[in-house]
Amino acid sequence: MSELNIQRGEQVALVGPAASGKSRLASSLAGRSGAKYITFRDSYGSYGDRNFFMQQRWNLFTLEDNPPSAGEQLRKEALSAADSQAAQRRLEELIGLFDLGKVLDKPLVTLSSGELRKFQLTRAMLGGPEMLVIDNPYIGLDPSMRKMLTQVLTVLSATTTLVLVLSRAAEIPPFITHVIPVTDGQAGEKMPREAYLDAVLPPAIIRMRGVTIRYGNRVILDRLDWTVREGEHWALTGANGSGKSTLLSLICADNPMAYACDIELFGRPRGSGESIWDIKRGIGFVSPELHRAFQVDAPALDIVTSGLLDTEGLYRHPSEDQYACARRWMETFGIIGLADKPFLRLSSSEQRVCLVARAFVKDPPLYVLDEPLHGLDEEQRRHVRALMDRFCGAPGKTLLMVTHYPEEYPACIDHSLTL
Repeated sequence: MSELNIQRGEQVALVGPAASGKSRLASSLAGRSGAKYITFRDSYGSYGDRNFFMQQRWNLFTLEDNPPSAGEQLRKEALSAADSQAAQRRLEELIGLFDLGKVLDKPLVTLSSGELRKFQLTRAMLGGPEMLVIDNPYIGLDPSMRKMLTQVLTVLSATTTLVLVLSRAAEIPPFITHVIPVTDGQAGEKMPREAYLDAVLPPAIIRMRGVTIRYGNRVILDRLDWTVREGEHWALTGANGSGKSTLLSLICADNPMAYACDIELFGRPRGSGESIWDIKRGIGFVSPELHRAFQVDAPALDIVTSGLLDTEGLYRHPSEDQYACARRWMETFGIIGLADKPFLRLSSSEQRVCLVARAFVKDPPLYVLDEPLHGLDEEQRRHVRALMDRFCGAPGKTLLMVTHYPEEYPACIDHSLTL
């Protein structure tokens, strides 16, 4: 592998635009000892199956001969392998690893794109290659199938060197350790994944490396690596107690354990001299915990205005411009009629909308919205959700949102993290 300088144990992505020559470079690895090449040129893959699939997929029930099932094809190839016993053992392992049991009896022509990816990866792994070169692994897959494939490849990466051929930096999965850019048929210098992404993608707003949080014997976050870049919109999911609130407290400067972790916020490592107010200045935040703790019986206008000062009440008199800004946001959220009413005398849903408006009032670069629609009626939900799409989805705005109801996510969501 001298030309591409790929070392054992590295997980590499060859990245370049269309017609850059990356596929040609990748295919040259196929002839090397211990390497296997697989390409996904279309929804039906390679291995000479394309014509069969294209001709027969939609004529399944008119075939005179029974088409082969996925399981029959895999077992046939395992039996014909040079070391058939080892191949058959490996096949059983791969069936369990890729959760293929449900598709073994399906005719090959009926496999979905995601199922076919698993089938072809299993087929490629029967010989136990030391290196698996995969061209266009994500082509034609919807987001859920891309996530599934990434999980499968992550498991494979524990025992096999993977080389992925990709056209977009955004497709590079987390298990990749190094990137080789390709231009005009020439491989550039290999570099660590993080360095490459920093060079070609927007700046990181949040970066966590190996973050572990534990209380006594209970581990809340376990070696979390996570990067959020400017303009990304993340859905944070997970069961109650999975660590979502703890994660958000590390970001919003509310958890002192952040100083013991490798965390960067807005390009600065925690503990490098920044104050919690420096951090909060860039974040618009709302959560159920904030709502429960907000026991300030001031007019609703003051509550919204306090978001400009990052306080739970007004401890200094705002300027007329600040009040005018808060009124504009209250009009936008449809609550200007509550401006003079005491906050604690509002209904719970009215209070929540006030606190959401408080999170938006300073037009921050980062929105951290934990259950922002909790307790709202249907009309309020539709209105606030539309505003979230409008403002959080604007260029350069970054969003982290938690909800237990997927239908509440705005359309701008483009990333997800499950704890």
